[in-house]
Amino acid sequence: MKLTFLGAAGTVTGSKYLLEDDNRKILIDCGLFQGRKELREMNWAEPPFNPADIDAILLTHAHIDHSGYIPKLVKEGFSGPIYCTEATADLCSILLPDSGYLQEEDAAAANRHGYSKHELALPLYTQEDAQIALDQLRPVEFGKRYGLPDSLLGFTMYRAGHILGAAFIRLDDGMTSILFSGDIGRLNSPVMKTPAKIQSADYLIVESTYGDRLHTTDDAVEDIGNIIKRTAARGGSVVIPAFAVGRTQEIMYYLFVLKQKRMIPDLPIFLDSPMAIRATDLLQRHPADHRLSPEICAGVSAIARYAQTTDESKAINTSMNVPKVIISASGMATGGRVLHHLKHYVVDQRNTILFAGYQADGTRGDKLVRGEKEISIHGQMWPVRAEIVQLHNMSAHADYAEIMTWLGHFNAPPRKTFVVHGEDIAAHAMRDRIAHTLKWDAHVPVHGETVEL
Repeated sequence: MKLTFLGAAGTVTGSKYLLEDDNRKILIDCGLFQGRKELREMNWAEPPFNPADIDAILLTHAHIDHSGYIPKLVKEGFSGPIYCTEATADLCSILLPDSGYLQEEDAAAANRHGYSKHELALPLYTQEDAQIALDQLRPVEFGKRYGLPDSLLGFTMYRAGHILGAAFIRLDDGMTSILFSGDIGRLNSPVMKTPAKIQSADYLIVESTYGDRLHTTDDAVEDIGNIIKRTAARGGSVVIPAFAVGRTQEIMYYLFVLKQKRMIPDLPIFLDSPMAIRATDLLQRHPADHRLSPEICAGVSAIARYAQTTDESKAINTSMNVPKVIISASGMATGGRVLHHLKHYVVDQRNTILFAGYQADGTRGDKLVRGEKEISIHGQMWPVRAEIVQLHNMSAHADYAEIMTWLGHFNAPPRKTFVVHGEDIAAHAMRDRIAHTLKWDAHVPVHGETVEL
């Protein structure tokens, strides 16, 4: 087998790995690059393979940095099956068309306001392109081995605990095995089930998003409650940029707890993301993936007012001038409806912008939490006067201690461990920790590197 690292190598996003075995070419994950301009521009580069030559895609989970390049690949000629879990397929049916729609909207806005360097800004792919790609999804079960057509290769997916449907993927050809961690979930999440304990693999590709950091042990419920109370006390509102899948549902659960225990004022809560609304509904469709009872799921869904349409989204800021909580995508403030709320609320010192998790280098969220005093939105600069808060105890990614605990279940060291999906400092810190503590052979690959397995 031969493995080439085509994404999430030296950076967190763009997860994409090409595995070649005899004449078969398999992609594990097919994500979009996000964050800095030079990363985003990589989405437009010609792939270093013919999309029509790819036999299959195996998808660890539905987040756009792992799945968002699929419509582009299909558009360029990929026609094979896309294997994923049932919940991942359901989430992709929400996320991918929405991604296409947002890209169409961003291109239209760039043309309308003239802030594109191109004469005519075009989307990477359209909503229709994404809808077409969904026909190639092939849902599979956790824990069952599936053979790939015309190949000795087979794969098994195990629960990763990151978001609904998230999986570790273990491939083997009867002699050699290779395990892709995807994104490893928290070991003690109040919402998601615990990641499966994996005991063996000849080769391991492991994430390192938090490879140099530990999550705080602060109580997220208490932290969010205190932020809402102090903001409301000064007459302000709380805007929470949140990933529509995973993070939004966790925040909604915490707000449900706060409301139930009367720990915050009885102020209105808005969920302004059609994608997040649909993803929240999926909690009840996939009860085996999480810890919440049907009654709590119903309560979580009922605490917020849903803004489905553009007019309903606009009305949040124009028809109700009272303290409120607004949850809206995207989680790193790179696009989506949350940008319209940021323009409205970031300029007022009474308000709070609450980032509930990791902000990739170069994203708008990263710039805000680093303290920039002006922020560019839709081609215009906006003064930052609101309180900016980032919580470090809500990530859906395991921190380095949790990753080390998960690795500790292996019965024997892999022949080689490849550390990916982390900024350079985090990835090397994780590599050093694995090498020094576990005495494993660990390596941080660079983008485009190919290794023989």
